[in-house]
Amino acid sequence: MHPSSAELEARWQALRRRIAAACRAAGRDPGEVGLLAVSKGQPAAAVAALAALGQRAFGENYVQEALAKQEALADPSLEWHLIGALQSNKARLAAGRFSWLQSLDRPRLLPLLAAGRRGLQPLEVLIQVKLDDEPSKHGVRPEDIRAARRGGRGHRRASAARADGHTRAARRRAPPPRLRPAARLLRAAAGATIPGSTPCRWG
Repeated sequence: MHPSSAELEARWQALRRRIAAACRAAGRDPGEVGLLAVSKGQPAAAVAALAALGQRAFGENYVQEALAKQEALADPSLEWHLIGALQSNKARLAAGRFSWLQSLDRPRLLPLLAAGRRGLQPLEVLIQVKLDDEPSKHGVRPEDIRAARRGGRGHRRASAARADGHTRAARRRAPPPRLRPAARLLRAAAGATIPGSTPCRWG
């Protein structure tokens, strides 16, 4: 059973308040923090309800499900993020219909993404980094990040896919003390390969 529009609004407003409070505690401007609403498994009507409140960014796991919602809503102001694993045979299609790919786990997808992005603004890409040997996790090894980023900008075919940062999937239900060493390693890997400030997402 999906939540009603009133329930969605109450949850969204409560989450916005929590983000604002966390930003104040950290001395940050809440305007610097974006909120990505994960809409996978939710109907297009739920996306429309949140969009009416001002939510613009939505995350989807599956290309076909996202395309159906995009076509139903026909709202070019919405920003769509692919947050699930991407199959090679859907890379070109996804590149033309999403603003962000948050889970690039294979650098060889970059030329396919770029081919599907020709004539559009560059696709924003987060490289998924594999920091341990957990079998269920996938991604690029820290020592291979530099090569993966070169794949996004090293030749003309890939110039439409821009690797902007890194993401790492955390262990499920792991307490913060177990997560912090991996988070430090991810930041160190990012700093060693990307000059200046680099976004890292912990999801």
